[in-house]
Amino acid sequence: MAQLRTIPTSAERGLMSHLSGMLVSLNGERVQLATGAQIRDTSNRIILPAALPPESRVKYTLDLQGQVHRVWILTPAEAAQPDLEK
Repeated sequence: MAQLRTIPTSAERGLMSHLSGMLVSLNGERVQLATGAQIRDTSNRIILPAALPPESRVKYTLDLQGQVHRVWILTPAEAAQPDLEK
């Protein structure tokens, strides 16, 4: 049985790729991952930044410093769902 994921409605959509270390490309811009950032794959497992597939469709949240804090790699079904109004 697939695990139901709860992705915050405040999470934004984007395309993300790993660049190096704690640096990612988010919608074409270089962005730092926050200390303690979590990236979850489509099975909801935490993965290392280097394991992030190129140009992954994601939802993400930022911390108060504007660094990427939480990332969820979207399944095709999640990517097809419209965002809820915030």
